[in-house]
Amino acid sequence: MQETQQLRIFKFGGASVKDAAAIRNLRQIAQTYGQPGPLLVVVSAMGKTTNALEELFQLAHSGQDYGPQLAVLRDFHLQVATELGVTDEAAGTPALTELLEQLQDRLATLQPGDFDKQYDQVVSYGELLATRIVARALQAQWLDCRPLIRTDHTWREGRVAWPATERLLGAVVPAQLAHGPVVTQGFLGGTSSGQTTTLGREGSDYTAAILAYCLGAESVTIWKDVAGLLNADPKIFADTVRFPEISYQETIEMAYYGASVIHPKTIKPLAVKHIPLRVKSFVDPAAEGTLIHDCRHGLLVPAFIRKTGQCLVSFESKDLTFISEENLEVIFGALAQARLKIHLMQNSAISFSVCTDFSAFRLDKLLALLRDQFTIHYNTGLELYTIKNYDAASIRRLTEGRELLLEQRTRQTFQFVCRGGPNEFVK
Repeated sequence: MQETQQLRIFKFGGASVKDAAAIRNLRQIAQTYGQPGPLLVVVSAMGKTTNALEELFQLAHSGQDYGPQLAVLRDFHLQVATELGVTDEAAGTPALTELLEQLQDRLATLQPGDFDKQYDQVVSYGELLATRIVARALQAQWLDCRPLIRTDHTWREGRVAWPATERLLGAVVPAQLAHGPVVTQGFLGGTSSGQTTTLGREGSDYTAAILAYCLGAESVTIWKDVAGLLNADPKIFADTVRFPEISYQETIEMAYYGASVIHPKTIKPLAVKHIPLRVKSFVDPAAEGTLIHDCRHGLLVPAFIRKTGQCLVSFESKDLTFISEENLEVIFGALAQARLKIHLMQNSAISFSVCTDFSAFRLDKLLALLRDQFTIHYNTGLELYTIKNYDAASIRRLTEGRELLLEQRTRQTFQFVCRGGPNEFVK
């Protein structure tokens, strides 16, 4: 029990396992910073594999030829395994070729309908393939998390059954950790009937938090290609600032608004059990990074968050009556049924507008549900900007020269929706 309480969890995302050289770097980090005590390593799909699997799934689901794309995916993983010298198989570990054959069978047997359910069964192979390679490279044990992280049947965003998950993980993982490091998948879960679910795009951070909560980990470290938690994405904004430490509450808000470093659901399980979260750079692992924990700090510098691929949808009552609570109940119900998340909303006397991620499939479903009751207008190809802890200079920096389609301001947060395009503040 004492060992389990000292457990450390390392999470590595796609960029940190993008090729053989990256996996060698991961191995060095695990050997240098994962000692002493038990280590549980959570791994995402390699590089852009999830995007490639989404393309494969779309092609297969629509009855188009996906053979060339599947061959590229297969060759990539086999080549990385060959470069690392891990093509030999370990007892109890599914062979890489076996997993690739399972993926091929899945694609070949897709049926019309059940889009989200079938998506989970296909896209999950990214993590299964990556962990197969990483476990062998680390000479660690491979753990299939799908029977242990129990979820409901909400495909593509499985809701965790916490008591069952805690019981299942506790019955299996500590015994494995007693024999050395363990490698498992991020992003994945499973239903009680054995079907694979996913936890939401970029959900591997959340997996690390689930494991930490259920196993009583000492800490979680997320290894990224940035120096820590920054006030903006350095690929987009110039002059970024690193937060040496930051509170759970502030991080939750930044993640909710779309900060790409942390998955929005990650913080709550850690905060409940006061488990610190570190964000460190796999490029410079000795650097300080950011510590996220219970702490107090003064006013922080403005944080800039951009979400692309947004859609602004406006609903108007057809008879010019006011948008009432009854109207809003219908609209919210339809948004939930279409599984469209609201990032920003605003209402006037006769209209109600929401900003959400654009999905043609989900937008069509929403229109079908509501077009008889409301006049609906929408714009796509938009961007949503959020400035946390804003000041006049930060608002001016982002809005100058832009046409704002919608804006909203609270005491600490300023948000606006605009058309996508080049930005003068981009680095």
